[in-house]
Amino acid sequence: MTFTIEHNEPAGATANAPAVVLLSGNVLGGAEAVEFSRAIAGLLREGVTRVIADLSDVPLMNSSGLGMLVAASSSMRSAGGVLAVSGANEKIQGLFKMTRIDSVLAHYRTRDEAMAAYQ
Repeated sequence: MTFTIEHNEPAGATANAPAVVLLSGNVLGGAEAVEFSRAIAGLLREGVTRVIADLSDVPLMNSSGLGMLVAASSSMRSAGGVLAVSGANEKIQGLFKMTRIDSVLAHYRTRDEAMAAYQ
């Protein structure tokens, strides 16, 4: 798994526009999950409290990857923020439903839908 962070400050947006974390590759936990957690902590230190995790380029996620997202969501929630997920494929959506994570994480079909919800 790799990820990049995009800060989105469109014209007329609030100072706390959502950041987008673009994940790609299989999300399986491990060292990459530690880096992801550090990145979320860094965003919080910068004052970013709304994050969209874009899973459009993630073909596979296991329970460790799911735990990574739940931990990030918990960190954001503790700071008064939110972590939403967008672009999950059918397989990952099935994992969300099976584990009932879909009742905890806000999830959107597309990144644009998620951005519209948090502008």
